[in-house]
Amino acid sequence: QLQASGGGLVQAGGSLRLSCVASGGMFSRYTMGWFHQAPGKERKFVAGISRSGGTVYVDSVKGRFTISRDNDKKKVYLQMNNLKPEDTADYFCAADHTILSAPIGRTEGNYEYWGQGTQVTVSS
Repeated sequence: QLQASGGGLVQAGGSLRLSCVASGGMFSRYTMGWFHQAPGKERKFVAGISRSGGTVYVDSVKGRFTISRDNDKKKVYLQMNNLKPEDTADYFCAADHTILSAPIGRTEGNYEYWGQGTQVTVSS
């Protein structure tokens, strides 16, 4: 089970830090991802972090967002800086049980477990 938190209302240029805590299972055996879904649009990949700590980002957030994980706390984070109005969306964390060398999935179908969304609103 995944529980996301940390969303809120922020002005453009501001920052938010999203957190996602997992319960049950061996957290370290999962690739973790963040997706977002804007109103009326499909859910899209934002960032992912592998079991070994490798990261990937969608181009629109590179240099602004940072994904990280703490296996001891069973948490994954998304630090979002220099937020833009187009970042407004519900943000979801997801987990993919993988082998150590597996690449980071970038589609919804790669992930078996999902948290509820946390809403991020960026005002201009």
